[in-house]
Amino acid sequence: MLVAGATGYVGGRLLEALERSGHSIRCIARRPEFLSGRVLPSTEVVRADCLDEQSLRPALEGVDTAYYLVHSMGSGADFEDEEQRAARGFARAARLARVRRIIFLGGLGGATKELSAHLRSRQQTGILLRESGATVIEFRASIILGSGSLSFELIRALVERLPVMVCPRWVRTRAQPIAIEDVVEYLIAALHSGRSESTIFEIGGSDRVSYADIMREYARQRGLKRSFVFVPFLTPRLSSLWLGLTTPVYARIGRKLIESIKNETVVRDDTALREFPIAPMGLRRAIERAIANEDREFATTRWSTALSASGVPAAWGGVRMGSRLIDSRSTRVNASAEKAFAPIRRIGGVTGWYYADVLWRLRGFLDLLLGGVGLRRGRRDPESLWIGDTVDFWRVEAYEPNRRLRLHAEMKIPGRAWLEFETEPVVGGGTTIRQTAIFDAHGLLGLCYWYAIYPLHARVFKGMLDGIAKAAVSPCATQRP
Repeated sequence: MLVAGATGYVGGRLLEALERSGHSIRCIARRPEFLSGRVLPSTEVVRADCLDEQSLRPALEGVDTAYYLVHSMGSGADFEDEEQRAARGFARAARLARVRRIIFLGGLGGATKELSAHLRSRQQTGILLRESGATVIEFRASIILGSGSLSFELIRALVERLPVMVCPRWVRTRAQPIAIEDVVEYLIAALHSGRSESTIFEIGGSDRVSYADIMREYARQRGLKRSFVFVPFLTPRLSSLWLGLTTPVYARIGRKLIESIKNETVVRDDTALREFPIAPMGLRRAIERAIANEDREFATTRWSTALSASGVPAAWGGVRMGSRLIDSRSTRVNASAEKAFAPIRRIGGVTGWYYADVLWRLRGFLDLLLGGVGLRRGRRDPESLWIGDTVDFWRVEAYEPNRRLRLHAEMKIPGRAWLEFETEPVVGGGTTIRQTAIFDAHGLLGLCYWYAIYPLHARVFKGMLDGIAKAAVSPCATQRP
């Protein structure tokens, strides 16, 4: 089978589930390197672009079932045209390759002229895919809730940051949110559907609620007291500007999202419930799952993909992903992965932090004054690390020898923080060392903290990476006691 859109949120979750089930999978991606290290060796990754029909034809050769999970919501004003060109090209390539079945995830919404451009484009995509002659199983979903999903991150950012929310009318629109786990289960169940004709299935969770209800439930589970003030005069355009101010990562697609939210998205045809042995969870359980999985999904994300092609962090304070702030930088050293990783596994304790150790000690002292652990814990061993080890005021959360180390902060800060190091061999020789600092701000205090000390942090982060690179090429880089 083939998965188009595996680098996206739903596609990535589906790919992981298909791999666990032992399916033979081929993925297409405009930039296959984005899937490097994220797929099993048995999964084939092919370079292809849905806007380039010629590239699709060899990619679809021999494929029986194809998942189409591609959208252009993040594109410019002509995203509808782009989505239609992609779907039309995919359909033609699928017809030539004699693909038997296409499984597509679209959006709920009545077939009316009042649909938003985004929902209208989703429905048009399904129509174009059916021109392939294949049996198209189209699922139409409302809000998808899961750690890392656009809707969940939007809700999370708003509720975490704003004690009082001025709410436009759209937050009262009814929806039927569905957990990402249930979406993936439906997508996989479609593989075993006996239908030979194209069918549209409407899917949703067990609760019909508004965006305000979702925000209230998130606040309740997080133990946050939040007030809502409803106003009638915020248009979709004004709402999108407000959304951009409070959640900047969504500025480009804010208006498209708001225009979609104003449409009621509830299930009116329960055929999916009768056809598939799936009992979708309700709102409370979906949010519980999203919060519980948040750290795991966040930690396994490669934040380097949030950077520009130059790989240089933005000068204003790092890259923003949802409510998280990231400083990610890399350097290349003329050393093997083992030598490049050697100073990383020795970091902290008696070895220090490779730059401005006096500032690290000062930060540890301040942490002690605030009731934290400071630097007094040191390390269990100066050379080896285990998951769960303490490294000064950090704790080892993930460790893969000669490849990856992720530390979780246990100092007193208004939020949560991680420091991650990765090494990756470079074709032709040498190794890339990537260092990523991640801060999950708690409220306005957390944001003020990050921006107030970012100029100092940026200097320390750069100096630390330079120090690690210098140590990696020193003669004693892999020496053990």
